[in-house]
Amino acid sequence: MIKAIIVDDEPLALEVLETYINQIPDIHLIKKCENAFEANEALKSNQIDLMFLDIQMPQLSGIDFLKTLANPPCVIFTTAYPDYAVEGFELNAVDYLLKPISLERFLKAVNKVSEKLSARKMEHENGQNDGAEDFFFVKADKKLVKINFDDILYIEGLKDYVIIRQETGRVITLQTMKSLEDRLPVQKFKRVHRSYIVNIKKITAILGNMVELMEGGKIKQLPIGKNYRDELLELINENKL
Repeated sequence: MIKAIIVDDEPLALEVLETYINQIPDIHLIKKCENAFEANEALKSNQIDLMFLDIQMPQLSGIDFLKTLANPPCVIFTTAYPDYAVEGFELNAVDYLLKPISLERFLKAVNKVSEKLSARKMEHENGQNDGAEDFFFVKADKKLVKINFDDILYIEGLKDYVIIRQETGRVITLQTMKSLEDRLPVQKFKRVHRSYIVNIKKITAILGNMVELMEGGKIKQLPIGKNYRDELLELINENKL
């Protein structure tokens, strides 16, 4: 069951999307939100898989709201403005629907989300990412840069950007931590904080609420978030480190 919320300041748009959702048995509508602040509370209070997000809203746009989220759910933008499509997809949106939205187009977008969530679940169950590649590409400095998994020390989230720290330097790319986390093999990388993902092999010690690794010949300490500590300790107890 896909748990969803709708974020839109137009009552008619909320009604149309709710009507469409009610026709799909696999989606459960958790809440209808009229602005980003209501949506933020809904995300904090519930485990949300999918967010239908309008762009032009008062106080905080859908684009800007999505940028504030460290762990956003799957997002389908619903808007009357086509101008933001490129930026929307750069933020890893699953789809971009232009109003008025037809039921056929709505179903196509929802099926994309369903496929993505199923693939994500399979990756975690199998303990590996799709395929046997040991690298991936990110957009940085107006080009695609190859990143080898084994070269990564840790990944740091910084506002709208992600910094990939490597033994040979760093790569800065515009995307969310969640979107990058989904591309990493779970048997090699562990999220230890909302702002940090660590290459498990690079961890040299754990001291209190800090993870230690070597960066540039010096000890680097990263904080362990309270929401990630139990899983990290469980990983240690299973002798996987």
